Amino acid sequence: MTSQTDFQQIFNTAPQTQASAPGRVNLLGEHTDYNDGFVLPTAIPQHTTVSLGFSPDDRHHFYSAELEEWAHFTNHELVPEGFVSYVLGCIRVLEKIGHTVPPLNLFVTSSVPIGSGLSSSAALEVATLRGLRSLLHLDLDDVQIAKLGQQAEIQYAGVQCGIMDQMAASLADTDHLLFLDTRSLDRKLLPLPSQAEILVIDSGIPRSLATSGYNQRRSECEEAARLLGVPALRDVTDPNIVKNLPEPLNRRARHVINENNRVLQALKSTSAEAFGALMNASHASLQHDYEVSVPGLDRLVELLQKTPHVFGARLTGAGFGGACVALVAAERAESIGQNVLSSYTHTGYKGRILVPDLGMV
Repeated sequence: MTSQTDFQQIFNTAPQTQASAPGRVNLLGEHTDYNDGFVLPTAIPQHTTVSLGFSPDDRHHFYSAELEEWAHFTNHELVPEGFVSYVLGCIRVLEKIGHTVPPLNLFVTSSVPIGSGLSSSAALEVATLRGLRSLLHLDLDDVQIAKLGQQAEIQYAGVQCGIMDQMAASLADTDHLLFLDTRSLDRKLLPLPSQAEILVIDSGIPRSLATSGYNQRRSECEEAARLLGVPALRDVTDPNIVKNLPEPLNRRARHVINENNRVLQALKSTSAEAFGALMNASHASLQHDYEVSVPGLDRLVELLQKTPHVFGARLTGAGFGGACVALVAAERAESIGQNVLSSYTHTGYKGRILVPDLGMV
């Protein structure tokens, strides 16, 4: 059943437009985007799709198929919590720049896993803004869509996120890495390392950015930058400079500086082995310096790193649960994923393979 058919069944009328956006997985550059740094994400096959039409009354009517959750409210009421806060946040940021958004019927369906660190929220924001751009004939380019999505998440969902997730949802594809300078927004599409493909496994450990240490990590980085006398940690390239910072600011800053350097090093490296080694170093830094990993993630990464034909593996996303990404030999992702998942399950955890999307092959 298509989302258009679902919309018809829910609202007893056909949608007037529909838009989608992908989730993303980040191979290198974790927790660097809100430090004005460098990132290397790529889009994943899973998408969020938003169907839209005008409401017949003075209220918004939103429905999430995956959550089986309704929301009905007027433009003057407080933003509800949950998925509605992201959607209504997109409406509010459009209104702030002068656009009028009438009451809407909106239907959301998504195959992007929630709570796995694959940017389900950014996919929802970008899909919503693309749908509104189409429905209301707005003059917005893809970078503006990403910026508005970021502001919706910061202002209305309470997550002090960087720009990476929304830029990836708006501009990335599944065949390339998106190198992005999050300060200038300079970007370019790069090929994956030769003879390699991506494997993503959900650890089965959910997490919520708004209630996790994510905002705390951002504050720690801002304080470290202030003490170092720079606008952002992106402006420091030598990790030895952080030695005189107090704990844990020294380790937080060291991770960001080294992670930015790893992304820039990856641009010069075409081999899968060299790229994988950078991923392994990234996970160790996220585990020990940034302290955003958890035992289940560490176990899953360890199993991946020890498996033949795996070049490198690390947690992806903000951490505190979620998914791991691995760079593996071409044509081996499915078999490696099944073997690692079996071993992971025997240690008491329950994960699942997300990429390749076995439901789509």
